Amino acid sequence: MSERKPQVQSEVQSEVHTAPAQDKPVLQNIGNIALLVADYDDAIAFYTTKLQFNLVADTDLGGGKRWVEIAPPNSNGSHILLAKASNEQQQVAVGNQTGGRVFLFLHTNDFWRDYHAMQGKGVVFNEQPRAESYGTVAVFQDLYGNKWDLLQLN
Repeated sequence: MSERKPQVQSEVQSEVHTAPAQDKPVLQNIGNIALLVADYDDAIAFYTTKLQFNLVADTDLGGGKRWVEIAPPNSNGSHILLAKASNEQQQVAVGNQTGGRVFLFLHTNDFWRDYHAMQGKGVVFNEQPRAESYGTVAVFQDLYGNKWDLLQLN
């Protein structure tokens, strides 16, 4: 009779995680997109008042860190995770995470409603709205200078 070595928890987890899921379709989504900010409260104020986003979560993690999620109203997609810059490299990237390109795309079902509402709240648009083959679009910037597209698809 051979002695069987008991499995430790990490071995069991490894077996579970490496087992093929042949009958399951791949279901993945992007849950959060991190956006570097200089200050949590300033960013929350901008996004919730000027863009009318919802504050989904604001949890104190200790040590000056918070888990802050925001999302557009009635959104069922990804959330933005506001991440306070914690070192020099991150501080330099605040407002320019994409090297000057548009970073995020805010889709809307009524471009002109949102465009005028945002203008009325002082949101800075970098250009006049334009019609493209894919829809109506205008580039705006957030409080740190990150570029966004306000976009209504055709």
